Amino acid sequence: MRIALFEPEIAGNVGAVLRLGACMGATVDLIEPMGFAWDDRRVRRTAMDYINHVAVTRHVDFAAFRTAIGSRRLVLFTTKSQQSSYDFGFRADDVLLFGKESAGVPAHIAQACDARLRIPMRPEVRSMNLATSAALALGEALRQTATLPGIAD
Repeated sequence: MRIALFEPEIAGNVGAVLRLGACMGATVDLIEPMGFAWDDRRVRRTAMDYINHVAVTRHVDFAAFRTAIGSRRLVLFTTKSQQSSYDFGFRADDVLLFGKESAGVPAHIAQACDARLRIPMRPEVRSMNLATSAALALGEALRQTATLPGIAD
């Protein structure tokens, strides 16, 4: 399972997603440009010492990312979808894509995805934090595919 972040803007969110990837055994793909320098101390501070336990791949743009993931299914999480992430059948090799914090992904990127899902939430709120969304999505995908890390792992 992979988590991909499209042009992330907040270093702390990337750090939190890196830590999530380390804890859950998911590779993290970062699609540039990012809204901060890669060596920003906030990334390392948020990821803490977990950063050495996660596979991270940086891609110069979406085209390079798409080429790198090959035929894997690309699943976009977006507030613009009506399909619940809890009514979707995940596969163990899916790539879970999250857009930039301020704007999500452009329409042409959304169209390039194999599925577009929404995390259900109360209608009076707009969206969740990027790292929180990634955690909910990854947890459900790993649960469905019986690939959650074990207690004894």
